[in-house]
Amino acid sequence: MKEGIHPDYREVVFQDMSNDFKFITRSTIQTRETIEFEGKQYPLIKLEVTSESHPFYTGKHKIVDTAGRVDKFRKKFGSVGSKTQVAE
Repeated sequence: MKEGIHPDYREVVFQDMSNDFKFITRSTIQTRETIEFEGKQYPLIKLEVTSESHPFYTGKHKIVDTAGRVDKFRKKFGSVGSKTQVAE
C-alpha cells in the first residue's frame, strides 16, 4: 500500500448508550472523544443501538427514547398513529 493516502486504521471503543455495553474493534472513523478501557486509552464512538440492545438480536421489544419523542407523538396523535400495542 502507498504511504500517506490511507486513513488511520486503529482500535476504537464503541459504546452503546442505552445499556453502557462497550466493545473494541478496528475502524477509520474520526472522533474527538477518548476513553480508558482495559487499561489503555482509545478513541470513543457513542451509539444508541447495537446488537446488545436491538430487539432483533435480544428478542425483547423496547423503545429507545432519548428525547421524549415517543411520548410527544402519542400526546399529539393519541391512538390514531398506532394499530399495535407496545410491550412495556
